Amino acid sequence: MAVPSLYEWIGGMETLVPLTTEFYRRVRHDDEIGPIFRHMDENHPAHVAAFLAEVFGGPKLYSQHHGGHPEMIRHHLNRHLTERQRRRWLALLLDSYEDSDAPHDPEFASALVGYLEWGSRLAVLNSQPGAKVVQEAPMPVWGWGETGGPYIEKVPQ
Repeated sequence: MAVPSLYEWIGGMETLVPLTTEFYRRVRHDDEIGPIFRHMDENHPAHVAAFLAEVFGGPKLYSQHHGGHPEMIRHHLNRHLTERQRRRWLALLLDSYEDSDAPHDPEFASALVGYLEWGSRLAVLNSQPGAKVVQEAPMPVWGWGETGGPYIEKVPQ
């Protein structure tokens, strides 16, 4: 069996758009991080879904239409994000994921959490004074990591 990309496994944009939409609905009502996103464009959830799709091995929509990884970094410059805000962002996203129709197998969850931990920590670093955009910054590409692929229960023979 060929190992699917994370994008294929999660269900593509049909899963990512509702997931990010629900996440940002929760963000808007959150006392800790809601103010950070108060001026968020109504298309922001779809842009983030496109970013995640590309990172997870799907179509390169974010790079083609929104400027790729350098543009994502640019969105975080001088935001002065804190570790507490990062953890709250992560908690809300993971809660949205748990309540979604996305696959909840341990392997996918491990890969998702691994990326979100790495990416959110990078966002905090890029939000501090003196951070700069590297125009050649490649888009991250995330895979299954240590798990090696999706959970497929083995039936004893």
